[in-house]
Amino acid sequence: MELSRRDFLKLSGAGAAGAAAAVALSSIATESVSAKHIPLDERGEETPTICCYCSVGCGALVVDWIDKHGDVHRRIEGDPDHPINRGSLCPKGQAMYQVHEVDGEINDLRLTKPKYRAPGSREWEEKDWDEILDMIAARVKKTRDERLVTTDADGKLVNRNEGMGSLGGGELDNEECYLLAKMSRALGVVYLEHCARL
Repeated sequence: MELSRRDFLKLSGAGAAGAAAAVALSSIATESVSAKHIPLDERGEETPTICCYCSVGCGALVVDWIDKHGDVHRRIEGDPDHPINRGSLCPKGQAMYQVHEVDGEINDLRLTKPKYRAPGSREWEEKDWDEILDMIAARVKKTRDERLVTTDADGKLVNRNEGMGSLGGGELDNEECYLLAKMSRALGVVYLEHCARL
C-alpha cells in the first residue's frame, strides 16, 4: 500500500487526536474513581497512618476532634493525599477503629471475653480465656490424632490432616495470616483457604 503525503498527514493527525482523546478520557475516569476530600464542619487533629490489612498499604487519617458538647470523638478516613488509595478505604480499612484498641479505648460493642454455647444450648456463657484455650487445644489435638493420614494408597508419606480446615478472615492482618498458615501447615491441614479468594 502506498501513502501519499496528504494521506500520511491525515493518518498522523487522526492518530494524534485519538491519543489525545484517550489521555483525556483516562484522566477523567481516574478522577471519577478516586475519592474526593470533603471538608467537614468540625475538623480535628489528623494523624496519618497505614492500614494494617492485606499488604496494599492504603493511607488513612486518624481524626480526633471535640464536638460542641466537649465530647472527644475519633474516626478513621482515607488519606486523600496518599498515592495508593487517594482517599478511599475498603470496609476493612474503615473498620480499623472498631476492631482495634486505640490509646486504651475499645469499641463498646466489641467482645473482649470469650463466649461459649454448649451443644444443644440456646444460651451463650462467658468463659475464662485459659479454659477456652485449653478446650480448643484439646479438640484440635483430638481431631488431628483421629484424622491424620500418614501414607497414601501408594505407601508414600503424606502426613495430611483431612479432618480440619482453616478459613482465614479478612480482618486478620499480615502477621496473623502468616502465623495461621504456619500453624495449619504444621497440623497437616490441607484445606487452607482465605475468604478473599472465595
